[in-house]
Amino acid sequence: MTTSTLKAYTSLTKPGIIFGNAVTAVSGFLLASQGRFQLGLFVATLIGLSLVIASACVWNNYIDRQMDEKMARTRKRALVQKLISIPRALTFGTLLGVVGVAVLVYYTNMVAVYSALIGFVVYVADYSLLKYKTSFATVVGSIAGAMPPVVGYSAVTGTLDLAALLLFLVVMFWQMPHFYAIAMFRLDDYKAAHIPVLPLTRGVYVTKVYSLLNVLAFTVSAALLSFFGYTSYSYLSVMLVLGVTWLWLCIDGFSCTNDRFWARRMFFFSLFIIMAFAVMIAV
Repeated sequence: MTTSTLKAYTSLTKPGIIFGNAVTAVSGFLLASQGRFQLGLFVATLIGLSLVIASACVWNNYIDRQMDEKMARTRKRALVQKLISIPRALTFGTLLGVVGVAVLVYYTNMVAVYSALIGFVVYVADYSLLKYKTSFATVVGSIAGAMPPVVGYSAVTGTLDLAALLLFLVVMFWQMPHFYAIAMFRLDDYKAAHIPVLPLTRGVYVTKVYSLLNVLAFTVSAALLSFFGYTSYSYLSVMLVLGVTWLWLCIDGFSCTNDRFWARRMFFFSLFIIMAFAVMIAV
């Protein structure tokens, strides 16, 4: 296999998405471990989950291939450029998923396996198809994206409890303003592909309101982890400061004259805050 071919196959798995989901999965795993860290289980969970996510991304590439031709940021993807044939891409994606599930079955437990599969199905079967029909697809996509911390948590505990629910809510509410920010500064691409993201269907002002409400919900959910005794006060202090800062940035958006600049600030701060969340869970 040539370097260019290997690069094309790797691009199908969307490494950036894998990394982002791995970060939240790590936070769930560490929260559940509570000082009883199991390295072998940790590595197996990350490998299995990453392969399942990679499989979902390959299938998403297949579903999106025609719309990807219309957007500047996606028209150079492997399937659009026909660098990889459809049968080979789907075989590759399926194998990734099968191996990933097998790893999770062997090394973790069925709660973690089912959580990963729910995320896969919601992302591929629901979000990937709904996003061409309704802006509500963003909410569906956030459900799929909130499953990795649940997988990481349940891999250790074998159960789902209040902590798992709060992890799910934190990441779900975090994703909404993150996605809205992307939709705003890439609005031309979504318009060209006729994808009904919220800024197109309801306008920029409504998108900013929704962002504010979700950031508020994120901050409350993150704080509840400490309120119920799952995390320390140092975690609580940091997350409250970051949450308030994010809220201030949302409010500042209502008086901002350059919406795309503001959206990029929201996007990059969302990346910073989710990394901080994972680090403080570890602390």
